Amino acid sequence: MVCAVSGLALAGCASGPRGAMLPVAGTVPGATAVDLMVATTREASPDPGILFSGERGPGLALTNIVVSVPPDTVRERGSVPVPRSSPGNPATDFVVHSARAVSEGETRGWFMRRAGRSRSLLVFVHGYNNFYEDAVFRFAQIVHDSGIHAAPMLFTWPSRGSVLAYPYDKESATFSRDALEQVLSHAAASPAVSDITILAHSMGGWLATEAVRQLAIRNGRVPPKIRNVVLASPDIDVDVFRQQLLAMGPARPKFTIFVSRNDRALEISTLLSGGVDRVGAVDYTREPYRTQIQQTAGVSVVDLSDLSGGDALNHAKFADSPEVVQLLGRVVDGQRLDGEKSGLGDGLQVVAVGGIRIVGGLAEAVVRAPVAILTPQR
Repeated sequence: MVCAVSGLALAGCASGPRGAMLPVAGTVPGATAVDLMVATTREASPDPGILFSGERGPGLALTNIVVSVPPDTVRERGSVPVPRSSPGNPATDFVVHSARAVSEGETRGWFMRRAGRSRSLLVFVHGYNNFYEDAVFRFAQIVHDSGIHAAPMLFTWPSRGSVLAYPYDKESATFSRDALEQVLSHAAASPAVSDITILAHSMGGWLATEAVRQLAIRNGRVPPKIRNVVLASPDIDVDVFRQQLLAMGPARPKFTIFVSRNDRALEISTLLSGGVDRVGAVDYTREPYRTQIQQTAGVSVVDLSDLSGGDALNHAKFADSPEVVQLLGRVVDGQRLDGEKSGLGDGLQVVAVGGIRIVGGLAEAVVRAPVAILTPQR
């Protein structure tokens, strides 16, 4: 058990030195500025290089952060090079260009400036074992590498960024549920926003799904502007997830789930959770999950099992794989996932992305295709 829990440390984003939130003046040719709105339930830190700690704050705080992404010529797509020492170098590192606390009223101006003609909002909820700066830099990387056109908002909850803090982090996700619901409710009520996509990773998937469930219960339905929920390696009990979807009613958003059957972090989470399967690690080619996905309208599964990940636990493929992060951008922007299509009976089809031909049955199609999307046929 000790070895298993030690391995879980790799599930979080790699951190650089603390103090990475201290703005770095100037830029370099080829660097890209990513303009983020960050909402957090973390406690403010007196250290301007940290901004927010892993402890629980008294309310919701908003910060407009501009991250400088180093030139593509010195960075592989999917990677997040952080400074080895502070301050970082914008020529080689992800660094903060500016960070400014803002009021709720100021978010509309940011949104209108950032969303442009799309008027779309993307809300990202990170997973377990993340410092504040981990979440900021990872989201900036996702936004830059995926090429999304939505205004990017990060919701970061109190994670202590420690492998031994798994129970604390899980309770902190519960602590933050109402605040995330508030963020989504206000965004959905704004006439400036046309549609909302939620992207959540790992334990953040449970938090995001719970917040949408609460909205449905409170309002009688999910706000129509929340059209898409993308769950990457969701650390959610499969039985709990079914109940969450039922509580949302038939007018729920479209769900896209990125899964990997070799996600070692979720294997460990399954062990810690009494052996109940996690949504992000299920083999949807086998029963009872094959039938369940066939019968669940509006849910698609993107199987990444045959792609190698950039981390040892295969837990962050959605962001660190160049192919997948671009596919993610297409999902967020609502584009069609074109590829070879195969009707496989029982109301299910597979779309293979990347020019891999699908032959045989469902299980073989998933094994042979680097990326396969399982979705109920219409």
